[in-house]
Amino acid sequence: MYSNWYAVQVRSGKEDKFVEWCEKKVNHQTYKDIFIPRVMMAKKYQGKWHNEKRVLFPGYVFVITDQVEDLFQELKKIPDLTKMLGEYKGEIFPIYSKEVQYLHKYDQEGHVVNMSTGYIEGDNIIITDGPLMGYEGSIKKIDRHKRIAYLDIDGFEDITSVKVGLEIISKN
Repeated sequence: MYSNWYAVQVRSGKEDKFVEWCEKKVNHQTYKDIFIPRVMMAKKYQGKWHNEKRVLFPGYVFVITDQVEDLFQELKKIPDLTKMLGEYKGEIFPIYSKEVQYLHKYDQEGHVVNMSTGYIEGDNIIITDGPLMGYEGSIKKIDRHKRIAYLDIDGFEDITSVKVGLEIISKN
């Protein structure tokens, strides 16, 4: 039960408010989970590094349901709904299994992609800890000073570039 995942496009910056409204106004029998994937990022201020959670896919909320038509009717009551991704000729299709696998692959706990750590050896990035371990080939670019790795994700109706936390300990 509840095996289909859907992406809901909402106004960027309104993701938390949208989920809050859904929890108050939408029939809970129409979905298993509604969530915002987040990413743990390091940010430096006041001379120190601090961990902060940020939205992984700005403008998107994810929902797990097997009653998409009923849920969509309920979601129409919520402000800031833009559309359901995968809508085609009046039918709504779930996100592809490879996209769900991507979310599972990096999503460690509580729908948060934690920081990874690693080092650079020659031209290769070696991840020693975190959700990027074993997926070094997915990294398109890194910003060592901001502790960010950039990944291109093929899915969600387009290729999406996402930022995840990556601390490079050393470079050889």
